[in-house]
Amino acid sequence: MVLLHVLFEHAAGYALFAVKEVEEIGMLLPQVEESVLSIGKFNSMVSLAAFFPFKSAQAALENMNAISEGVVHADLKLFLETNLPLSGKKKASLGVSDAKIGAALQEEFTISIQTGGVVAEIIRGVRLHFHSLVKGLTGLAASKAQLGLGHSYSRAKVKFNVNRADNMIIQSIALLDQLDKDINTFSMRVREWYGYHFPELIKIVSDNSMYCRLAQLIGNRKELSEESLESLEEVVMDSAKAQAILDASRSSMGMDISPIDLINIERFSNRVVSLAAYRLELQEYLRSKMSQVAPNLAALIGEVVGARLISHAGSLTNLAKYPASTVQILGAEKALFRALKTRGNTPKYGLIFHSTFIGRAAAKNKGRISRYLANKCTIASRIDCFSEVPTCVFGDKLREQVEERLSFYETGDVPRKNVDVMKDAVKEATDVAAEIKRKMEKKEKKRKKREKKLQEEANGETNGDAEVENGEADATVVKKKKKKQAAEEMEVQAENGAEETPAKKKKKRKSEAEEAEEVEEAEDTSAPAKKKKKQKTEIMDTEPADETPETPVSEKKKKKKKKESDD
Repeated sequence: MVLLHVLFEHAAGYALFAVKEVEEIGMLLPQVEESVLSIGKFNSMVSLAAFFPFKSAQAALENMNAISEGVVHADLKLFLETNLPLSGKKKASLGVSDAKIGAALQEEFTISIQTGGVVAEIIRGVRLHFHSLVKGLTGLAASKAQLGLGHSYSRAKVKFNVNRADNMIIQSIALLDQLDKDINTFSMRVREWYGYHFPELIKIVSDNSMYCRLAQLIGNRKELSEESLESLEEVVMDSAKAQAILDASRSSMGMDISPIDLINIERFSNRVVSLAAYRLELQEYLRSKMSQVAPNLAALIGEVVGARLISHAGSLTNLAKYPASTVQILGAEKALFRALKTRGNTPKYGLIFHSTFIGRAAAKNKGRISRYLANKCTIASRIDCFSEVPTCVFGDKLREQVEERLSFYETGDVPRKNVDVMKDAVKEATDVAAEIKRKMEKKEKKRKKREKKLQEEANGETNGDAEVENGEADATVVKKKKKKQAAEEMEVQAENGAEETPAKKKKKRKSEAEEAEEVEEAEDTSAPAKKKKKQKTEIMDTEPADETPETPVSEKKKKKKKKESDD
């Protein structure tokens, strides 16, 4: 009976191998380690007991994420329950590569788990010969599966990074520190460069940004007059300083400077001024970002110091995991290790020294207040990291506690108990969270309504186009119907005309016979007969317009008959 099974996780699926013969001492020999490299010798030691292929790439990714987090996936649990012999006098042991997943499996199945020694060597051989041990799996297919799973795993890790909100804060505070250094360096360069022309201005104006704006405004000091006093006051915000600058320009010891040099100085000072303006915008962006990500920490210790703590820890999650003693000396690692090495005094504070609380405390209380502040910072960072709805209620309450502690060190006033403060904070936080949730629900409803309206408008437009098309089709149908009706009417008229023509012909024949008789009588009769003939012709003329086309024919026949009668 096989007593050791080895679990191997591959991109293609889970595999369970049965180890036939194991020698703990022999496995560590270099000859035996070399024998793992040959597939023939390795097959005599290990055989495939079961293989569970993943159904899809998504299933492979889910199992991989579960294993990396040390969680037993449902697929792995089913696979081991089906194929691992759990019953018997001697319970089999399972070998795994990762101790984290091994601990989870031990809790799930209550079996002995092996991770190092023999198991590591066997898994090394299995990894090398996996495509040969599993039937139907080629080396190319195995490498493709590994490549695809590796890409999807990395993509998922980047996409679902829990620290992605912290990354912006880390980059912003790093850029802010760099801008401070650069603006300071560039301002010193402007001071030195423009100081050749107007050296007295350095003593009057100490602020770097203001000095650069003045250098940009003044230009050539000889052109300064009483008219430029107002513009100087706008920059300096002090009439006495503006007058002092004007007086110093009249009696300056500086050298004359060419226009091209002045243009270059103005350009460079303009760049420095724009950098200073951008720094203010970046600080505002950092403040807004901290209020979203870590509002309690920002309310307690300030946006800049809180951002530096997050940046130094690597993320808000890492900062939340740190104990208060680590947060206290965060940023003073060099001093700490130097003190441990030389057996001197360890540092009392690190980055939190930049907080206003430590500066306000007396020298003997600086260490005590730094320890207390680090404790409150740890609480605030944990609330920010793990709370669903971010609020600054706890941060404000913690700040009040630090203020009370400061006053206690100075005056001896007993501060409130932490339990009472936290009860009040929890009540306020629940109310604020409920209000925020209500606002978010309203926003969501408005967004859905807006989307619904847009969708209805889009549907209305499509329906309108369809109606227009239907209307055009109806119009064409109506036109066709009208054409058909007109054609039918024409046919009916044609038939009616065909029926009327024989009747007309009969009338014409009768009239022709009567006319012939009248012609014969005309030879015998006198004028009265002619009158009758005229009356008949008038009657013929008053006949309907439909018979008019036939008149030329009757006249021809009359002429023919006259000729015949004459003959």
